Formats: sequence, C-alpha cells, structure tokens
Amino acid sequence: MTRVPTAAPTTTPTTALAAAPATASDPHRPRCHFTAQKNWINDPNGLIWHQGEYHLFFQYNPYGDQWGHMSWGHAVSPDLLHWTELPVAIAEDERVSIYSGSVVSDRHNRSGFGTAENPPLVAIYTGCLRVPEGGQAQELAYSLDRGRTWTQYARNPVLTAPVKDFRDPKVFWHAATERWVMAVVLPDARKAQFHASTDLKTWTLLSEFEAPFEGQGIWECPDLLRLPVAGGADAAEAAPWCFKVDVFGGHPSGGTGARLFFGHFDGTRFVAEPEAAPQWADFGADFYAALSWSDVPQPDPDDPAPQRAVWLAWMNCHRYAKHLPTSPWRGAMSLPRELQARRVADGRWQLLQRPLPALAGLRGPVRTVAAHTLRDQVRDILLPGSDADAQPDGPVVDPVDGHALDIELAITASTASRCGLRLRVGADEATVVGYDAALGVVFVDRSRSGFLPPGDALYAQRHDVAVPAPSADLPLRWRVLLDACLLEVFIGDGEAVISEQIFPAASSSGLQLFADNGSAAFSDLRLWALRAASPR
Repeated sequence: MTRVPTAAPTTTPTTALAAAPATASDPHRPRCHFTAQKNWINDPNGLIWHQGEYHLFFQYNPYGDQWGHMSWGHAVSPDLLHWTELPVAIAEDERVSIYSGSVVSDRHNRSGFGTAENPPLVAIYTGCLRVPEGGQAQELAYSLDRGRTWTQYARNPVLTAPVKDFRDPKVFWHAATERWVMAVVLPDARKAQFHASTDLKTWTLLSEFEAPFEGQGIWECPDLLRLPVAGGADAAEAAPWCFKVDVFGGHPSGGTGARLFFGHFDGTRFVAEPEAAPQWADFGADFYAALSWSDVPQPDPDDPAPQRAVWLAWMNCHRYAKHLPTSPWRGAMSLPRELQARRVADGRWQLLQRPLPALAGLRGPVRTVAAHTLRDQVRDILLPGSDADAQPDGPVVDPVDGHALDIELAITASTASRCGLRLRVGADEATVVGYDAALGVVFVDRSRSGFLPPGDALYAQRHDVAVPAPSADLPLRWRVLLDACLLEVFIGDGEAVISEQIFPAASSSGLQLFADNGSAAFSDLRLWALRAASPR
C-alpha cells in the first residue's frame, strides 16, 4: 500500500504466542483460517517451508487494529492448518516501514550472511521511507535461528528505481540459470520487472512485463511460479508458468483482485500466451495479495516437473477492511490452496485451486442427505450433531452451531430460476450460494448477510462466475467452506472460486436448500462441522 505511517508510539507492542478461539464476545473469529490474536493484518509475506515448519509472515500493525506501522508479523505451522503466532519478526524503525516481500533459504550461503554449517534465511522486502513524501526500495534482512530473529542488512537498500512507488519483491531460485530471480512491480506504470542476482545483494535488470488495461488501476504483489499439470505430464516442459499480479480495478467484483497470465519464463523474460479475456484467481471480493510458498516438500524430489504448489491470500478488500466489525483482531488469511493447471477446450491454461486434503482432519461426523428434487421449495437441513443423530447406545455427538461447516453438493438438473444453499440463516438474514439458470452462473449473494460496511455501495452486490449448465452426466459440484465470517466456494474441480466475508448475527445459524420458480435436483449432499485448528 502507498500510504506512509505516522511516527511510532513509544509503547512497546505485545504479541501473543497462540491464536485466540472464538468467544461469545468475538463471534466472527474463524476456527480454521489464520487470524492474529489482535491488531491489523493484511498481505501474506515471506511464505516458506524450512526445517519442518511452514512460515507465514504478514503485514502487521503491532500497535492497533487499523492499517499503519507496517511490520512483519510471524506464525509457524507443521501442516498449514495449525498455526502458532510468534513475536514480530521484522519491525519498522525510524527510517523505514516494512512492506511486502518474500523469504528464501540461502542453502549455500551465497549472500555471506551465514556460514556453510548454518546458512541463512533471507528476507527480501520493500522498505518504505518514513517521511511524508515516502519512497520505496528493496531491502534485506537475514535470520540464523530458523526465522525467530532477524538482522537488517547494513547496506540497505539493495535495489532502487527512479520512481517513488516500487515494491513487493517475490524472489525464487531459478535452477537452470543458477541465480536468484526477483519479480517486482512499478505500480503506477502497471509494469513488472524481473531482476537477477547470484548473492541477493547485487541485482541486474533482466526484462519487463507490462499489459496495460483500461481502468484496472495500480499493480501490486506479483508472484511467478511454475504449476503442476492436472493429471500429470510426460515432460517437465509441459508445465506452464503463471504470473499473478493484483490490480486495483477491473475485477468482476467491482473492486480489487488477482489477475493471471499463463506463459513461459526462460530465466530472463516472461512471455504470456494470447488471451481472449482476463483470467482471475478468484471471483469474490475478498481474495487479495496471494503468495505461494517456497520450498514446499515434494512427493518425488527427483522429478524435474513441478509436483506441488500452494498459496494463500489476504481474505479482505482494501475498500472496506478498516470498517469490519471484528475486535481485537482485524483481517484474516484464506485457507491454503493446492494449485494445478490444465489445458481446456479453447486451448488456454486454466488454474485449478483446491483446499488442502488435510482439512478433512478437522471434520466432525458427517451428515448425508439423500438425493431429492425441490420445486418452488425451501428445505431446512439438519446440522450434524442434531437430535436426529442421537442413537440410544451410540456415542454422544456435540451439537453444532452452524458457524463452521464443510459442505459438498451436486446439482444434476435445474429448471428453477435460482437454486442452491442458504447459509447462516436467521431473522431476516441469509447468505445465498446459488445457481442462476437464466444467466448460467454460480453466485454468492451477501446482501442479507448481516453487517454492511457504511457507505460501500459495492459490498452487497452479487458476485457471479459463468459455469456450464448442470446435467446428470456433468453435475454442477460445489465445495463450500464456511468459517464464521469467511466463505470460500470451490466450483467443479476448483476451476473457479468465490471468496467472501459475511458478518451475520451469532444467532443466524440455519442451513437450507432452495429452488425458486421451478425445480432443481440435488445429490451427493454431505456436510461436516469443522473443529477449531488449535495451535500446536
């Protein structure tokens, strides 16, 4: 972000070491998505797997629940689900605030910050000058103790540009050219640059990538990664490169979002394939600054083709983030998503995103609903743990509040104008995940989802994504993940996702199927309550 924070308070921030559970006074706290125990968070930073831990750094205000005093917060996890929050990793100082960036493992100590026996983790981030006129450049810090403490490089910055705004470096090792590559953006020019280095300190410009669009605003938070191909590939060359950049306009939701370009990267230049229309990572309003993990463990490390890619995003929107009714925390991350690519009928590459398989470990008992057809009807769906599950001699099942659910559903036919699910149903409240047959779209409608940000005319608008009409041979399948105030809807094999925030009353906990103005056939409906992912 381009704002410059004010001077730091004189008080010392405190950081808890574990995520807080939801309580009656904090009903919107997610159970499975990462939130800091308190204060403001936004973009994920520095995602890396290192010595048995997944690291999640993030933009963090140690002093309050509004944007400002940008520093790097820090959490670690053994499995990308159970997170332990650690103290602030890299704090702002009197010279710079610490903006977004990445972390690499300098295994051969090419930077010289460590030793052969103890090579460093190196953070590459944007330092924003703490003066009214601002000014941004790329800087380094390093850690010799598994990311617990960080030392800023004495000769920062290591990369500057002749413009004020220049930010968000994503750095990775390019094995074929045996050097580090950085993707970084010139936001106002809507341009990405690729730089190379052998020691992380001295950088050489390789090339630029630009694709100007009318009305799409600034660029932020680039990522360049090679994706595994769905179904496998005969050769490593079959795997595409994907360049992602977040834009401040032009997204289908009317706000910000992540734009995708598929193509080829030869270590110097990224060349995008021709496209007929923009591709987006997510069709909801609340998926921003997605970043992929570095050094994710691979099933077969000797296979040259990419086998596993994982990312997550800030599940929020700059336009209204500061107004949301959460306390003492503000901001959350999406669930981590496994990524693949596949070729589709028109020849283009398509991104597939799926929740981690390990998420199934947080499921409680399943409730299965038999296939049936609704015609101009609404049907209440009993939650797992209701009285209907009780058996005289069976195990005791804890009641479920309907706030955190994992739902699988297929629609095999529909003549209804709209059909689907109503979530968090209460007094004049419901969030609708539906299929609109007339328009041929899946949609999320949060116009009656409770709290609406003041003065935001776009928040309550319905968000759609086009899908083929369902049939018995090709049903329309959904995976709906509801976690308190967060909703992620995965469509089909993960070829489209809609991610939204909702803030209903705590008492709104019902679940319904519906079909309006016609009939709809539902099958394969299964639902589970989700347990809290407690820190480990």
